[in-house]
Amino acid sequence: METKEQIIRTEYSEVMQKSYIDYAMSVIIARALPDVRDGLKPVQRRTLYDMHELGLRYDKPYRKCARIVGDTMGKYHPHGDSSIYGALVVMAQDFKNGIPLVDGHGNFGSNEGDGAAAMRYTEARLQRITQEAYLSDLDKDVVDFVPNFDETEKEPVVLPVKVPNLLINGSEGIAVGMATSIPTHNFGEVIDGVKAYMKNPDITTAEMMQYIKGPDFPTGGIVTNQDDLLQIYETGVGKIKIRGKVEVEQMKGGKERLVITEIPYTMLGANIGKFLNDVYALVETKKTSDIVDISNQSGKDGIRIVIELRKGADAQNLCNLLYKKTKLEDTFGVNMLAVADGRPETLGLVPIIRHHVKFQYALATRKYKTLLAKELEKKEIQEGLIRACDVIDLIIEILRGSNSIADAKACLTQGDVSKIQFKSEKSKKAASQLHFTERQATAILEMRLYKLIGLEVNALMAEHDTTLKNIAEYEEILTNRATMAKVIMKELDGYKKSYDTPRKTEIANVEEAVFEEKKVEEMEVMFLMDRFGYAKTIDLPTYERNKEAADSENRYVFKCMNTGKICIFTNTGQMHMIKVLDLPFGKFRDKGQPIDNISKFDSARERLIYIADLAELCTRKLLFGTSSAMLKLVDGSEFDVAKRTTAATKLPEGDELLIVSPIEENTTLVMQSSKDMFLRIAASDIPEKKKGAVGVIGMKLSAGDVLSSIYVLQEGESMSVTVKDKEVALNRLHVGNRATKGVKK
Repeated sequence: METKEQIIRTEYSEVMQKSYIDYAMSVIIARALPDVRDGLKPVQRRTLYDMHELGLRYDKPYRKCARIVGDTMGKYHPHGDSSIYGALVVMAQDFKNGIPLVDGHGNFGSNEGDGAAAMRYTEARLQRITQEAYLSDLDKDVVDFVPNFDETEKEPVVLPVKVPNLLINGSEGIAVGMATSIPTHNFGEVIDGVKAYMKNPDITTAEMMQYIKGPDFPTGGIVTNQDDLLQIYETGVGKIKIRGKVEVEQMKGGKERLVITEIPYTMLGANIGKFLNDVYALVETKKTSDIVDISNQSGKDGIRIVIELRKGADAQNLCNLLYKKTKLEDTFGVNMLAVADGRPETLGLVPIIRHHVKFQYALATRKYKTLLAKELEKKEIQEGLIRACDVIDLIIEILRGSNSIADAKACLTQGDVSKIQFKSEKSKKAASQLHFTERQATAILEMRLYKLIGLEVNALMAEHDTTLKNIAEYEEILTNRATMAKVIMKELDGYKKSYDTPRKTEIANVEEAVFEEKKVEEMEVMFLMDRFGYAKTIDLPTYERNKEAADSENRYVFKCMNTGKICIFTNTGQMHMIKVLDLPFGKFRDKGQPIDNISKFDSARERLIYIADLAELCTRKLLFGTSSAMLKLVDGSEFDVAKRTTAATKLPEGDELLIVSPIEENTTLVMQSSKDMFLRIAASDIPEKKKGAVGVIGMKLSAGDVLSSIYVLQEGESMSVTVKDKEVALNRLHVGNRATKGVKK
């Protein structure tokens, strides 16, 4: 029988909203954020559990990472293999974790940003601490297990982690609408903090920070804003300022060199290369002339970046320059967001430890309940075997007189002698009084005869005493919270003794780096730019000696101050600003540098119209003219701006700038159109406008006509152009009115 399709009518926006919320929560809870209890994201938890299931203990041989990734993906994490391998690699990198959880064998990347080798080449196994403190009690029913994605396997909801992994290894993750960024901390300090909380649950953040001083990054470095840490740990949000550690080494000949031995955690990876490029840029832009050479000598032994200085350089001042202008001093944004009680929550230092301790009590309770149940079961069996030893002759008689195990068991547990043949009534009567439990009867029936040896009986009695002692111990732990706390703290002390490491990151209040730039001696220079766009500056005596060659070989030649700025106007209506100090200063025959490389001017997209010294412009009125014959005058001081690029004028769609030129009194200008129409007007007819204005009509153009050129004529100046093999003297043209058609030539 065919079933009819049902069309469900619903509001589209509601469906989208619900779907997006479902997606967001899935990313937040089941992918991007760590659980506050074990400090692990799902992919990390599943990978570690799979390695545990594969038996990759710390004392067993390594296994190919491809096998681990494939097994994890097939059983527990049905996502891309790259995400699983990426998580596995990070857990093995000692430069990213406080305590690496995976023991990697092979190329697992470097602190300079080199990626790990492909998973088919690398091998891995669990670290000893992972086995002991993260996975050891999985067989004691301490955490809940849930079906995996296809319900063919079981996986733990959370790992029974005994140490606050969220603080020790930190976490980084981007979810939907939220992100987490938790720094790493020192193992021993965090253990001390947990113990302090267990002794005093009302401990304040300030008191907790007597134990947990601050972040402890694997890359070391110096936290420079110690006073801000209290607020950060109170709220779970803030910015930690970290800088690298720099040492000054003496070289031969009185020279010094800066050696960077520790870097900010944020500089890991590709940012080391960026730092080197930033130092090169400081030299190229002449921010400093003290650096002779820089080399990255980092290796397996750690970071070592060497900056050689010229003789007499101020090493401390240069160090401050690096802090100010490069990633050698950086900010680590803290947002301690984690999944707590099934929902994302931003947590302070004490709340994170509170959640961890609560989890430890829950683990210990379930662990010792499981152990107690096993000991009670052992006690029951041991007591049955001890009683059986006292009446072993009767039990043997029962077994010999039984036709089946069921008959023998019925006699042992219920005293049912109806199906047993006894040698005497006395034995039958004694057997009818037996009342072993089901478990005891099974143990008696399975008991081997050698257990009746005297030594074995004594061992059984000793084992029973041990069992009674264990039962008393477990019951004391379960009924007395103080006893349970001692057990947890004793375990923590053991981990601290085995795995504590010295603090790497220094915590201090450091004054902000101040770099004193050397004052430039102010002087007049000559700006030269050739027709290919190569620009430079030279001193005045050099120019005077080479004046004729300089004027003939260069497109632009003018005087300016070396502390000034140069303005570049383009046909797109943009003005690009460059500092004269950014231009190469040197010999007359030096090639110079392309203007594109120094400014934001792009010769591929725009054409240079005019270039001038800003100080000179500020004293002049500038004429702006476009191809659509829009004209205006602008006060040059309007271009004294801080931006490197600004709009010099407003251009309508399809229009372009033809001319930018300073205007004197009694100046006239001639407009020439593409259809050879000419109009000469007085500059005094052009109104002064702001740079953001369009301007006024200079010449009335016919349909399809545009201006091809605009010429500025000084008073008494002669100028002519050739039109169709005919000379047109511009200075002899009649001075007409603005916004007229002009004359045909």
